[in-house]
Amino acid sequence: MTHRPLLPLAAALLALSLAACNPQTPDDDAKQPGAAPTTSTGSSGAAGGPPEGALSLTAAIAKIPTGDERRDGYERDSFKHWTDEDQDGCPTRAEVLIEEATTKPEQGERCTLTGGAWTSSYDNVEVTDAKRLDIDHMVPLAEAWDSGAHAWSDERRQAYANDLTAPRSLIAVTAKTNRSKGDKDPADWLPPATNAHCTYAADWTATKLRWQLNADNAERTALLDLAGQCPDTVVEYEPAP
Repeated sequence: MTHRPLLPLAAALLALSLAACNPQTPDDDAKQPGAAPTTSTGSSGAAGGPPEGALSLTAAIAKIPTGDERRDGYERDSFKHWTDEDQDGCPTRAEVLIEEATTKPEQGERCTLTGGAWTSSYDNVEVTDAKRLDIDHMVPLAEAWDSGAHAWSDERRQAYANDLTAPRSLIAVTAKTNRSKGDKDPADWLPPATNAHCTYAADWTATKLRWQLNADNAERTALLDLAGQCPDTVVEYEPAP
């Protein structure tokens, strides 16, 4: 099974971004899939700024390349996904479900999963049936194509579609919210759970930077608006190979 190690400082940074999301809803304490335990390590904000190696959300957004989007030629099959990269019998979808489960499912033949429990960060819904979950590409495949992946090789698009190295490139969420999101960027869609907005903006930005995907003006404006509401949210990313 491929394990999705957190990037350096990622555990602390993810906890920080969750804490910075202006939690004013009854769902404040809902556990986020893939989130690290609360920690005081590497605190950010007015007392000391972002931890070493991290960027403020505003600074990270500024690093996203600017460019127009193009949809010409896009086909979902251009991104071969749910492969079994490590040949352990578990495709990418199952790897994410196993990694993000709050209660681990039982694993049968051909990585068939039974039981288990998950929390969908987009809507703070508890799920006990994996069939109700989709694996969301943080930056959707069509958006990635529009933003630069149209020029990639088939191999790089496959690597993007099955990225298990960055812990928030792929996340398990309710099918309802994933299909509501579709291929929209933050200018057109945000998670229904408002306490997820800061984390979502950070994860989206980190994914764009990791893969050097560009952003159009509407997307950048929407992200900067979110950054204004998330002053303590920080971003760390590792460029894709």
